[in-house]
Amino acid sequence: MSFLPEHQTTSISTHNNEDIFVRDKSLCKDLIGQLSFTEMLFFQILGRVPSKPECRVVDACLVTLMEHGLTPSALASRLVYSSATEAMQGAVAAGLLSVGSLFVGTMEGAAALIEQILKSDDMGAMALSIAQSHWQNQTLLPGFGHHMHKPDDPRTIQLFAVAEAAGVAGAHVRALKALSVAVDKTYGKHITINATGAIAAALGDCGVPAEIMRGFALITRAAGLVGHIHEEQQKPAMRAIWEAADRAVPYDGMANSKASDEVD
Repeated sequence: MSFLPEHQTTSISTHNNEDIFVRDKSLCKDLIGQLSFTEMLFFQILGRVPSKPECRVVDACLVTLMEHGLTPSALASRLVYSSATEAMQGAVAAGLLSVGSLFVGTMEGAAALIEQILKSDDMGAMALSIAQSHWQNQTLLPGFGHHMHKPDDPRTIQLFAVAEAAGVAGAHVRALKALSVAVDKTYGKHITINATGAIAAALGDCGVPAEIMRGFALITRAAGLVGHIHEEQQKPAMRAIWEAADRAVPYDGMANSKASDEVD
């Protein structure tokens, strides 16, 4: 027995012998040479071309997330590429697998908190409730904190400036700033809004739903990982990374065996 609808459809794309159509637009006549890559990805994903101010903000978010140095995603891509140089796509895929709830993809969690605040009749009270809940349960607060950028994340400052200048900053940015005030009050110290928190608010004010937001991180990180792979082709670092791991995580098997023998 099938539980699928009798007639399944797609609203994204179709084609004929003469052309390809994306959301009712001719790829050849309406899109190629007419839309930028950022405009096109927004149009393909959400079904509308972003306004020029929105496009500027989305561009800024994509630029912010593209490169983070030798982070887990870049290391994964470099190591996998070094083991399988015939399949660049495998190396990029390996790096993308680490875009999760702790690294890069945290805008999804921050966006969910922002939506929760926006649905409340009292933005300040809801923000305070969220901050207190995370503090009491000692859970990570997505969109806040950074091990290096203190007291404030410079990327956040710039992203807010771009969104304000473009006239895009709105309810989502206000909600995140309300949460920031509540977080500082609850934790008794200033905790920065990190880049992914700012991106969650900025993309939210561009109309990007929380449930698809991590996809924007995947798109821009894919480009960044290609850069790391290209550098690995020119200046291989895999052997140095491998040797550094050996030095940083020494073998202690014999020591553990002796300790077990003494306990027995």
